[in-house]
Amino acid sequence: MKKAPFVAAALIAAPALFVSATAAQEANSRPQPVVQPHVIPLPADKPYPGTMLLKVDATDFARGIYRVRQTIPVPRAGKFTLLYPQWLPGKHAPRGAIAEIAGFKASAGGKPLGWTRQPTDVYAFDIDVPAGTKSIDIAFDFLSPTRSSEGRVVVTPAMMNLQWEQVSMYPAGYFTRQIPVQLDLTLPEGWTGAAALDGLKVSGNRYSYAPTSYETLVDSPMFAGRYFRKWDLGQNVTLNVVADEAKYLDATPDQIARHAALVSETLALFGTKHFDRYEFLLALTDELGGIGLEHHRSSENSRGTDYFTKWDDGDSDRGLLPHEFVHSWNGKYRRPEKLWTPDYRTPMQGNLLWVYEGQTSFWDLVLAGRSGMQSKDTILGEWASNAAFYSVQPGRAWRSVEDTTLDPVIAARKPRPFPSATRTEDYYNEGSLVWLEADMLIRGGTNNAKSLDDFARGFFGGRDGDWGEVTYNFADVVAALNAVYPYDWDKFLRTRLQETGQPAPVGGIEKAGYRLVWRDAPNAYDRARMARAKNFDLTHSLGMTVDKDGVAGSILWDGPAFRADIINGTKILAVDGMAYNRERLEAAIRTAADGKTPVRLLVERGGRYRTVEIDYHGGLRWPHLEKVGTGPDWFDQLLAPKRAL
Repeated sequence: MKKAPFVAAALIAAPALFVSATAAQEANSRPQPVVQPHVIPLPADKPYPGTMLLKVDATDFARGIYRVRQTIPVPRAGKFTLLYPQWLPGKHAPRGAIAEIAGFKASAGGKPLGWTRQPTDVYAFDIDVPAGTKSIDIAFDFLSPTRSSEGRVVVTPAMMNLQWEQVSMYPAGYFTRQIPVQLDLTLPEGWTGAAALDGLKVSGNRYSYAPTSYETLVDSPMFAGRYFRKWDLGQNVTLNVVADEAKYLDATPDQIARHAALVSETLALFGTKHFDRYEFLLALTDELGGIGLEHHRSSENSRGTDYFTKWDDGDSDRGLLPHEFVHSWNGKYRRPEKLWTPDYRTPMQGNLLWVYEGQTSFWDLVLAGRSGMQSKDTILGEWASNAAFYSVQPGRAWRSVEDTTLDPVIAARKPRPFPSATRTEDYYNEGSLVWLEADMLIRGGTNNAKSLDDFARGFFGGRDGDWGEVTYNFADVVAALNAVYPYDWDKFLRTRLQETGQPAPVGGIEKAGYRLVWRDAPNAYDRARMARAKNFDLTHSLGMTVDKDGVAGSILWDGPAFRADIINGTKILAVDGMAYNRERLEAAIRTAADGKTPVRLLVERGGRYRTVEIDYHGGLRWPHLEKVGTGPDWFDQLLAPKRAL
């Protein structure tokens, strides 16, 4: 009874106490921020006075070291600012490998020059250039990570991935397309390299190229290796492959024919090509760090060593090359206006990545199907898997697809404890499903006379042979869709991509005459994906995955495992009192379908052991797409080859 007046008095006194405390703080020392002047020249669209010479010695593959020597003409004496690339196209984030450089030195005429790194921009180096100096020399080493815990491994005893932005710098104050550079590269003895650079001259293990722009250089990486083979795919497109061992280069004529069909199908889709030649760079490796990265006239791709030698087992693993090839049109030639930048210091904005990556993810499945790179079952399985995940993903309640386009900057693909709650880069897979619905809307509205193919040809086709860049914005996308089929595309895209709390993106699946269903065995895509990852995906039953050692991961927020306090890293030791294996866990889930028996597990985390009972009785569940009725199969229409038409 006496607490109420006390509380009231406390509330009344609180403002007075705050004022008193504030007054006391006014007497404390209170600094003001130091004004940081803008001292790095902004990029200007004007020619750079002179050609840089870049020399890279890549012979130290045993230690993974690239030794760099660069000669740079200078326009004047005084402070000269060099930039190490930071914001890189295709990565959609500031991921320049500045932490891997060592031993930086600057000189002129053989005499050392002083330099300082800008404290507010660690990618910027200021060099004191003496009067009368025509050029300066810089030198540094790039140190490749030697294990995955240090970063992406780019050098192994059998191959290397040379990305020129890692082994070069450029002068501030100029568009990178206006800075000429000439490359001179020394490879290990007996190695062969491939890159989409012009004017190649080979002398022993030395590769030299004609001068090009710094922008083109950065966009033209190299794969090189001890074991190398290439195939002509037609249309001035080449498949260049390096492998851990020579035996992995044993491709059959049929396998190469499917890659050639991919090229033909893609050109049939877009109607033009925005390159004079195109180089697929493909590493078949268990040692080099994984990559899938687009460029205008090439792409960097890595797959497992058995890409060719166990072809029948790898159907689900052949969507990467179609994806990166499509980017030559969608992403490189046509680019969102806020993703195009004049240099590698200007921040990028990826609000339209659901076009750049999302529609590319749609086309990689379609073109894989049309070319025979992947089966229809695998393609439908991937759409089923994605649609099913978004049907249970709680993060959709608070975060839109478009907001996930900021995830490359926010998270840089680092592991997270509950990704279903935070969301990740969902503009890829959900974007693909949204564009599937757009395709089916167009087909339905035009009685199959038109499709998203028509949008792709009109929007990404452009001028044949133009390998510049043409930017676009949201309104341009809407206008191009309306030119194919008049519809409220503005509302359609804004609702599905910019609003939160949307239902699962199954509209395209349903308009295609299919439905999402659940079965007690995985679809073709999920089965292959689990085999490749060596895990057991129980997202739609227990709400987690389990790896080959019984360690739980990918815990579904508010799923059965979550409610049993199982988190990432929890190890399952026993199932119903018997040592853990996959078969016993599967049997326990089946038994629990009686509605009464829980799934009983002995688990360990951090040296602590406990028994948990998971209250789940829905049996084993994996998603599938099931055709409804007896009408035409619109997926057959979508995946039908076009190159013969």
